Amino acid sequence: MRIIHRLTQYQRLYQKFGDQPVATTVSELAGLLFCSERHARTLIQQLQANDWLSWHSQVGRGKRAQLQCLKNPDALRATYLQVFLEQGNHQVALTLAQLEPERLQALLNPHMGGQWQADSPILRIPYYRELEPLNPLTATGRAEQHLIYTLHAGLTRFNTGDPLPKPDLAHHWQVSDDGLTWQFFLRSQLRWHNGEHIRSEQLLQTLALLRANPRSQASFTSISAITLPHALCLQFTLSQPDYWLAHRLADLPCRLFHPDYPLLGAGPFKLATFDPHLVRLEQHEFYHLQHPYLELIEYWITPSLVAQSAAGSCQHPVRITLGQEEDVPLARPVQRSMSLGFCYLAINQHLNNMTPQQIAKLLMLVQTSGILEELSIRRGVITPSHEMLPGWPIPQFTSDENPPLPAHLILVYQPPMELESVAEQLKTVLAAHGCILETRASHDKQWKDTHQIQEADLLLADHLVGESPEATMESWLRLDPLWRGILSPKQLEQQQKTLIHIQQIEPAPERFRQLQEYYNDLMLSGLILPLFNYQYQVNAPPRINGVTLTAYGWFDFSQAWLPPAIT
Repeated sequence: MRIIHRLTQYQRLYQKFGDQPVATTVSELAGLLFCSERHARTLIQQLQANDWLSWHSQVGRGKRAQLQCLKNPDALRATYLQVFLEQGNHQVALTLAQLEPERLQALLNPHMGGQWQADSPILRIPYYRELEPLNPLTATGRAEQHLIYTLHAGLTRFNTGDPLPKPDLAHHWQVSDDGLTWQFFLRSQLRWHNGEHIRSEQLLQTLALLRANPRSQASFTSISAITLPHALCLQFTLSQPDYWLAHRLADLPCRLFHPDYPLLGAGPFKLATFDPHLVRLEQHEFYHLQHPYLELIEYWITPSLVAQSAAGSCQHPVRITLGQEEDVPLARPVQRSMSLGFCYLAINQHLNNMTPQQIAKLLMLVQTSGILEELSIRRGVITPSHEMLPGWPIPQFTSDENPPLPAHLILVYQPPMELESVAEQLKTVLAAHGCILETRASHDKQWKDTHQIQEADLLLADHLVGESPEATMESWLRLDPLWRGILSPKQLEQQQKTLIHIQQIEPAPERFRQLQEYYNDLMLSGLILPLFNYQYQVNAPPRINGVTLTAYGWFDFSQAWLPPAIT
């Protein structure tokens, strides 16, 4: 860290004198550098030995010496940044980069994107905000969830683009004829990221934690016992068949972490550094499936960089650009996809503040006012929804009776910037019909409990849909506090019965069909209305290959690769 202090002191000299010869004294330099004259002399000798400046003193008390700064501080900082990165000293490099926020863009751009460093392929991603702790039981952000899928394995997993669960920690599984006994046969020689062998008893402990945790316990409601009939077999005994079980075990709430250290996983990458300004992933050398090509992935949390540069990684959270500054003109959309997830409007029928006729009128106004189409054109990253999922059409609402709307309604909306715009425009639309809409911002990315839901008449939020769309939609009904907040007790009881009935249908097409019918009923009753989908996009220069978008809009780190550097 001594070099950083030396650079800081030299920066003060350069800012004061520039690069032209000047006459000065040791006393003046000591005052400028806030140090003693003795220390100022030592520093001058060090800077002169490094060829940063020239110093020519004259004999005699009070004589002024000649000083000239020879190096540009930004060039020096860039040189040392490269040295520290090549040495793997990322903490010092990061501290060095943070010295001059206004020059951060020019300093970091040459090191972003795909790089070969010390014969290893590395991907550095500038990111626009600090990340939440990567705990599977608490993280809510989309980027955090993507990282958790990368860091933590499950008994099963989803491959990008494939809706069927595949073996992960389990080599394979078997289901009894009655659907009540599921046996997952574990791979041998599994290891945690710290190199420790994974013991079946540890997985049993973690599953017990998941069954008790409010965020994940709804995924285990049909399970009466989890046992170890032998060392490499986890047996799930069910009280009633659940043919979603392999899907559930692949999803985020069922990621398996070390029972004593929730951040310790067994996925393809391990967490090496987690600081407010740097998150670093390293390839897990003991990974049980095909190893990724990339050796390192780094998130550099640089809000000022993103604010200043069109090359930032997240000008909008659904648009990601990879590459160095000089690559930006070459960066092209390598992957585009329409999110299966959607932003939605939900109506709290638990409060019973609106009649069915008023609900129909309000939804008709949302669909016919043009606010979504205008938002789509203005933002350029959204498309108004016409289906909840492909093949699940959204009903179109009409209101022949034209009842007056309630005089006052409360709307709570979650962080996506588009939802704030919808809230403000909806306020104008409803005001024209005699309804004052009070809007309240929620800073949570997900509903954490039913408290704020129960206080609102209307809710605007974002629902992510994973690789297996139908399974995600079924889990949403079980896991999200939204439904406990907006459904009446009778509706909630009926929903539980419906879900239990659907999960016992073994043929997947029939299971999907009945789930779609239930969602259609929810939409017709005015409980939920999808509004728009995001257009995911990743831009990358030609040398970054294998960029494949996941269902959540990030790209699969395990598939990306860089051609070797040509020397």
